[in-house]
Amino acid sequence: MLKIEQAIYDAIVAHARADHPDEACGVVAGPIGSDRPTRFIPMTNAERSPTFFRFDPLEQFKVWREMDDRDEEPVVIYHSHTATEAYPSRTDIAYASEPNAHYVVVSTRDPEEVEFRSFRIVDGEVTEEEVRVVASYDADEPAANRVRD
Repeated sequence: MLKIEQAIYDAIVAHARADHPDEACGVVAGPIGSDRPTRFIPMTNAERSPTFFRFDPLEQFKVWREMDDRDEEPVVIYHSHTATEAYPSRTDIAYASEPNAHYVVVSTRDPEEVEFRSFRIVDGEVTEEEVRVVASYDADEPAANRVRD
């Protein structure tokens, strides 16, 4: 299960909508081993494409180095799909290289609906997981009683 604060959830959705019609991408870092996404890091889609994303290599190097310096890891790796459902494509699955990360896909195909889904991708195997949006980790209460499966 991915437990995520409302503010971070909102930031991911806002980034996906702002970059539409191109795919947005980024990371939410958290303390190593915590499984708690705490630091939202929007990144540049080097492809600037509505059908594909790739982190800018220099930016990715900088972000991963900064996470190392802060004893963090990528807890969430997210991107958007602009015309299809929020489900990892074959390319997304092939490029998934962080076995402990939650892979979030946000579809921006419908401007009125939020389609926010999370997956674990390990060795090419995709498993969807529940998304629980909380007001804050301290309160650990559901934000507006939203639970996504």
